[in-house]
Amino acid sequence: MNLILIITISCMVMAGVYLLLSRDVFKIVVGLALLGMGVNLIVFFAGIPGTLIPAVLEPATEVLVNQAANPLPQALVLTAIVIGFALLCFALILAAVLVKQNGHHDVQALQQSEPQTKDGKDNCKPSIMEAE
Repeated sequence: MNLILIITISCMVMAGVYLLLSRDVFKIVVGLALLGMGVNLIVFFAGIPGTLIPAVLEPATEVLVNQAANPLPQALVLTAIVIGFALLCFALILAAVLVKQNGHHDVQALQQSEPQTKDGKDNCKPSIMEAE
């Protein structure tokens, strides 16, 4: 069980990093989503997922049983899933608008279509941030 989960997590992270390094905008967004899911699985795997003992306290006890599932990674992963889904939706809309405005999916072509500064140099900071 643990070996299968480790192989699944590593394949998901590997695929996410591979897609993040591509030149297509939508592949980058899918790679971001896969990498986020892989990190969620890593955090979830830290909470002893193979146990069948629930993380519920009996009324008379104050401590969890030794082999009980840890509820903290489960809560963190649940929160990360919601935040990751919101980030994915925002990134998809942003990428769709960007591609619609420029007409191509290539990241390098999008970078070359950025506006130049007044002196013609390719500076990273926007013109509004320049000192006068």
